[in-house]
Amino acid sequence: MGEVFGLSRRLSTFVGVLAFGTAAALDGCSTGQSSTETGATVAPASGGEVTAAESISSAPAQPQMEYAIAIHGGAGGPSRDISPEERAKYGQALASALRTGRDMLAKGGSALDVVETVVRALEDEALFNAGKGAVFTHAGTHELDASIMDGRDLSTGAVGAVRTVKNPITLARAVMEHTRHVLLVGDGAEQFAKERKVDRVNNSYFSTKHRRQQWEEKKALERQRDPSSAAALNDRRFLMGTVGAVALDKNGHLAAATSTGGLTDKRWGRIGDAPIVGAGTYADNKTCAVSGTGIGEEFIRHGVARSIAAEIEHGAGSLDSAAKKLVHQRLKPDQGGVIAVSVRGEIALEYNTDGMLRAAADSAGRFEVFLWESPEQLQD
Repeated sequence: MGEVFGLSRRLSTFVGVLAFGTAAALDGCSTGQSSTETGATVAPASGGEVTAAESISSAPAQPQMEYAIAIHGGAGGPSRDISPEERAKYGQALASALRTGRDMLAKGGSALDVVETVVRALEDEALFNAGKGAVFTHAGTHELDASIMDGRDLSTGAVGAVRTVKNPITLARAVMEHTRHVLLVGDGAEQFAKERKVDRVNNSYFSTKHRRQQWEEKKALERQRDPSSAAALNDRRFLMGTVGAVALDKNGHLAAATSTGGLTDKRWGRIGDAPIVGAGTYADNKTCAVSGTGIGEEFIRHGVARSIAAEIEHGAGSLDSAAKKLVHQRLKPDQGGVIAVSVRGEIALEYNTDGMLRAAADSAGRFEVFLWESPEQLQD
């Protein structure tokens, strides 16, 4: 049976804050886009002690969601002139992953299991720069990064520059659950993968025709070494691409997961924000879960994911205002975006690029998929 994405939307568009405090209307703009929204029908708890969910913000309390989930397939997004068929592929891939996560949460699944499962699905989809479909390094190979975090106790695991692990997010969870460490990289991570007997593949498994074309185009631009090619080298197609998921489950627990192939033509074992906890991934039951996408170096410099949680924890604002502040004031235009879910089930989908592949669902019936400003009107 068909599901029309966006029909459950109950709240209208919000006005974001662009970098350095300049206000701009978001709907229809080519940069500085925002899609931060909350929705609810479930009544908040009343009486007795004030819960963490009721005390994290000075803003009026939003009704408590039973569960909520947001996912992303990368900031920047595809070109707006893609064919209807290509557009539908992106929408359906996001919808399928979102539906999987939503259904798991509705059945009482844990947030941690949900974010791992959803990110695995996105890693297996060649449209996205993570797992199958990862970008090429300067050497013509693939190196993948991922991290996962459990908001119950701040447990976390991450891997960087892995070359044969089919689903890096699963290896990241193994680091969290079966070692005393947080981050394993390169040959050490590969050895750990062998010991844990996770699924492994030849490095060529990750290659796609589309990513090879991007890599060859980037190399050709570098060879030109003129002003026009210098500008083209900053094209977001070469600088961005990540997948991620954040979730709140029925037990009130939060989790976040992020996975990426990194930058096209990256060198020297470069690792971005995806496996850096506090930069591209963060989850804490006291506040929120966050997954970032964009120029990793900037997310690391500003500690974007942890900073959003800190804004809430210290009473500086709501999830909505915290996400806006980090994306539109700390980051510069066209540097990326975040997805986040609060302990109350509020959802933020904030970005300052032309678009961001993203989707969200909750226990109130919301089910939305976005490539740009408006929800996709696609059917099963």
